[in-house]
This record gives sequence, structure tokens and C-alpha cells, in this order.
Amino acid sequence: MPANEYHFTTRWQVAGTIEEVADVLGDPMSLPHWWPSVYLATTELQPAGPDGTGRRVRLHTRGWLPYTLNWDLEVVESRYPRGFTISASGDFDGRGTWQFSEEGKTVVAVFDWRITAEKPLLRNLSWLFKPMFEANHRWAMREGEKSLACELARRRANATGGG
Repeated sequence: MPANEYHFTTRWQVAGTIEEVADVLGDPMSLPHWWPSVYLATTELQPAGPDGTGRRVRLHTRGWLPYTLNWDLEVVESRYPRGFTISASGDFDGRGTWQFSEEGKTVVAVFDWRITAEKPLLRNLSWLFKPMFEANHRWAMREGEKSLACELARRRANATGGG
């Protein structure tokens, strides 16, 4: 595998229903609202088609390392509420697949992310700093799991008049 290719599998477990998780993760425009430690800005480039595919969104993201990333996602497959697949282009090129399943009162969300880092900093320095770049991704995903749990709790509180 070339140094600038990455493969991550992330597993989250959060309290909620599969539909709740699918609704939050399936709305990229809300990412800066509920996952602000990573998602700085989103711009919709193309709305979703009737089957949920075709939506394109430009993302401005960061981790704990001192750089930001600009990339576009496109929803290329929808399996609502069981998951969806995105393609990425820009500072990242590749594909990511979310799969959701219920285990009792929790949802397991698994993200399989296969990308090539194209941002010059990442592309040119992956041979040396790949472990740091991977740690940066793991940090971002830990933040996402915590942020998703908070967002689901907030939405439930609002739905029941408690927030």
C-alpha cells in the first residue's frame, strides 16, 4: 500500500434507534452543528435525488494536528436506515461506507473508510508521519462518537419537551 493510502474501520456504539442515527449521520449539512470539533463548514453543491443518492457537499474539516482539509462527499448509495456509502474527492479521494445495526437499546455504527490522501502535506509526508495522521483520524472519530451521543440525547430531550 502506498504511504498516502489509508484504511480505517471505526465502530461506534450509541444509545438510540437506527433511524435516529441514520437521520443524524445522513445529514452532512448539520455536521458543524453537532460535531464542531472536526467539521468547520459545509456547502451543499447538489441536493439528493429521490432515492437519497447524488447529494454532494463540500466540507472543511480539521483534527488536532495544525492543518485543515477541504473535500467533497457524494452519497453514492443509500440503504436507509441501515447505512449509506459516500465517495470523497479533494484533499481525500476514496470511499466510505456506514453500516448501522441495533443491539438492544443501542445502535452500532461501523464506518469503513478507504482513502488516498491528496493534500500535498499528507501526500508528501505520509511516509514519515503516517502514524500521526492515523492518530489524528482516530481522535476525530472518538470526538464524533461523543458528539453523536450528545446530539441524539439533545434531540430526544427536545422531542419530549425536556430541552
